[in-house]
Parts: sequence; structure tokens; C-alpha cells
Amino acid sequence: MTKGRKTTFEERVEIVQYCIAHDRNYAQTAGQYQVSYQQARNYVVKYETNGVEALRDNRGKHKSPDQMSELEKLRAEVKILKAEKEQAEMEASFFKKLEEIERRQG
Repeated sequence: MTKGRKTTFEERVEIVQYCIAHDRNYAQTAGQYQVSYQQARNYVVKYETNGVEALRDNRGKHKSPDQMSELEKLRAEVKILKAEKEQAEMEASFFKKLEEIERRQG
């Protein structure tokens, strides 16, 4: 049993072409491309239901700011501000600890 691996869009297209050309032999395709049986099968099913564009990985894609509603913009801004605050708190804590260590040694 092969463990799944990350693949590019071009690889997924090639995997689907190979699998369909070889009578949907998912096991053979998985072995040929070092992907899991399930990945090979999922790629073929996605292709058959939604076409070649379904093989694109759209995770991580976000709306551009001009497509966002005011509420979504504010939520995004709050998320960024929270992250910046957390970063500042970690830096302050680090420098405080560093001063404490320097005081003990000096």
C-alpha cells in the first residue's frame, strides 16, 4: 500500500490519462506514479464529474479585498491584528526573559 504524496496539477492530469488508458486500473496507476490507490481513484472521479479543472487544488485561495463584504474585511483585519498582537507579546516576553538572564550572569 503506497502512502499518498503531493502532486502538481500536471501530474494529476497525467495520472488520470494513464488510468483511463489502462482500463481504470487504479492499483497499477498508483504503483506507476507512487500515489495511493485512493488518490488515483479520486482524481479519475473528479475528472469524470467536473472535468479537468476539478483536478486543480484550490485550497488556500481567498477572496481579494474588493470581493469581500465590509464584515469580511473587518474580520480579516481583526485576525491580522490579533496575530500582530500575539507576535508583539511573544517578543516582549522574549526580551524580558533575555534581560533576566543577562542580569543573573552580569
